[in-house]
Amino acid sequence: MASRPAVTVAAVVERAGQFLVVEERVSGRLVLNQPAGHVEDRETLLEAVVRETREESAWRFTPRHVLGVYLWRNARSGKSTLRIAFAGEVSDHDPGAALDLGITGTHWMSRDQLEAAHPRLRSPLVLRCIDDYLAGRRLPLETIAHLDLQSAAHMHAVKVG
Repeated sequence: MASRPAVTVAAVVERAGQFLVVEERVSGRLVLNQPAGHVEDRETLLEAVVRETREESAWRFTPRHVLGVYLWRNARSGKSTLRIAFAGEVSDHDPGAALDLGITGTHWMSRDQLEAAHPRLRSPLVLRCIDDYLAGRRLPLETIAHLDLQSAAHMHAVKVG
């Protein structure tokens, strides 16, 4: 039976033509990725992207838009990832903060620099998210809804009643 995709979030941040990326060690390789990670239990997507960006880059991320939703299957491992990417800004950098295990540093890189580093990109999602950002794709944050069981039951009761 096929496994379910891992639900992840990613932050796309651009300043003067440079994008925030993290360098991380994955399976013995140093790769480049947006600040990104898994959504934890009882965490909203927005909470997850703010937390992951802080943990991986020491920047405070403020999401402004939903950039897109991406489903990618890693041909080598067979594992799938469902990524919800957000565009926004960063502030309040804490250069003394300890970064997540595996993160070796953060960089600001142009799209061309990232394309030149293509073999080091963690996945094709890195450039796809940047390309969608550069193409002006943006959805309002209200596109993302978080319902707990109680509010979902209430909405069902309203529709039925």
